[in-house]
Amino acid sequence: MDTIANLITSIKNAYIVKKQTVRVNATRINENFGRILLQEGFIRNIREHKDGQKFFLIFTLKYRKRGEKIITLKRISRPSWRIYSDFPKIPKVLGGMGIVILSTSQGIMTDREARKKKIGGELLCFVW
Repeated sequence: MDTIANLITSIKNAYIVKKQTVRVNATRINENFGRILLQEGFIRNIREHKDGQKFFLIFTLKYRKRGEKIITLKRISRPSWRIYSDFPKIPKVLGGMGIVILSTSQGIMTDREARKKKIGGELLCFVW
């Protein structure tokens, strides 16, 4: 069970069929991942929803004026192949236009935050 891969796939599939919202399981990883996407301006909103005993997160997606997607996600580290990086060697996406989302000892954060705090971690995905 790879929650990050499930989240990325859900977002990609929603953009393919031009849905406005994506519903994912409410986990701490998904919540932090969504918080970063919201903070960086890649999605419109996140809200929590309860259906019976289960909690879900609902991401409201952003589109350009012509209905084009505004975000591209690429998974880097996988459960079978983990990729780690020290803070000076964290790659830049599109020369700094995109972001790298990392899992560090201080939580999930962007590449800019990790460089500022001078910590490395596992490269989860590229977002541009």
